Amino acid sequence: MVNVIEAKLIERIESREARVAILGLGCVGLPLARAFHDAGFGVLGYDVDLERVAQLARGENPLKYMNHGVLERMLVDERFEPTSDPERLAEVDAILLCVPTPLDADREPDLSSVRAAAEVVGRQLRRGQLVVLESTTWPGTTREIVLPLLLEHSGLEHGRDFHLAYAPEREDPGRTDLSTRSIPRLVGGLDEVAQRIALALYGAAIEEVMPVSSVEVAEAAKLFENTFRAVNIALVNELKMILDKLGVDVWEVVEAAATKPFGFMKFTPGPGMGGHCIPVDPFYLAWAARRAGIDAGFIERAGEINRRMPEYVVERTLSALAERDVEEASARVLLLGLAYKADVDSLHESPAIRMLELFHGRGVAACYSDPWVPWAPAHCEDWLEVSESLELDQGTLQSFDAVVLCTDHRDLDYAAVAEGARLVIDTRNALANLMSGDPRYVRA
Repeated sequence: MVNVIEAKLIERIESREARVAILGLGCVGLPLARAFHDAGFGVLGYDVDLERVAQLARGENPLKYMNHGVLERMLVDERFEPTSDPERLAEVDAILLCVPTPLDADREPDLSSVRAAAEVVGRQLRRGQLVVLESTTWPGTTREIVLPLLLEHSGLEHGRDFHLAYAPEREDPGRTDLSTRSIPRLVGGLDEVAQRIALALYGAAIEEVMPVSSVEVAEAAKLFENTFRAVNIALVNELKMILDKLGVDVWEVVEAAATKPFGFMKFTPGPGMGGHCIPVDPFYLAWAARRAGIDAGFIERAGEINRRMPEYVVERTLSALAERDVEEASARVLLLGLAYKADVDSLHESPAIRMLELFHGRGVAACYSDPWVPWAPAHCEDWLEVSESLELDQGTLQSFDAVVLCTDHRDLDYAAVAEGARLVIDTRNALANLMSGDPRYVRA
């Protein structure tokens, strides 16, 4: 027997008559909205942040790293409409949830945004719609959390009235060689019909879409992807600390190991991890393991190593200053880069923020310079001499006892740093070509 909802939805998807709603207009939702818009769909962007909605309604792009007309064309097109009115969700054919899944104060999953989104959708849900969760979360969330909330608040029946699927986002802010459209996408439906509808929808906007057997497989695959990265970053970060004590250059070791054409994947050390995914997702997997009675000590240990890296960088900086007879109480340090990664303006889980706090706790005066972050967030003001990014000129560089390179933005003036800094602590190996062998240069 042909499912009437399935046939109608797929027909509307193929003809581009279907409208898509994106819940959450941040670094995941906006690129996704652009992908569906570019594929010919009408897109309704929903967000509870009234300022964000107003900004988008004015045609302003809030994602600084996507500032080359990529979003701007969509924002002035009538096929994209931002709103904060939840009742508008009843107008669309598919609703995609792209909301945050952070950790709470105990470093356990915080699904408050997912629950809130599911409740909002449930209250507006009508017969014939597809709902897809994209947020990274533990295996079982779609079936155990989202589905019951949709049923409770809608009074509808899954499989007869509406369909539910999971398709994990794979955004990498700042990346230029891949786009939302070109990154392969996994899709897991709560049943076969939901699977087919979701595959048709994503297949219309994404170049390669791969089905998996269940929503739980798709949820677990996304956690595994990011935990894989977190564990390997932790390994190379721990290797850095070990080799530092042994007097061996970890960067040369990494490059040497990377010459092996099989059985090795190159990861580089850094000052810690930031962003919405890598510092968070391993703890989601570890939590799910504990819930199932399994010890995930290896994963948790990797997370703790990465969280400790800002402390390591601060200690290395203070040790290098002490070798130059600069006392902590009188030291002034300039952090280069406040963003969590190069060429973005996001500060989420940024290790540089943690360094500011640690330097402040040791009595060290700190400032920062970041071309992507003109003003520090309010909660950092007590840790800074001034709240704004300093101009990176010779006068600024000479006024600090040490410069700590935290974020290797492409538009930083590395030559000026190499020329004017009294002491450079390089956490990204970004100045090695300019300063290797210079007594003012320390890699951390």
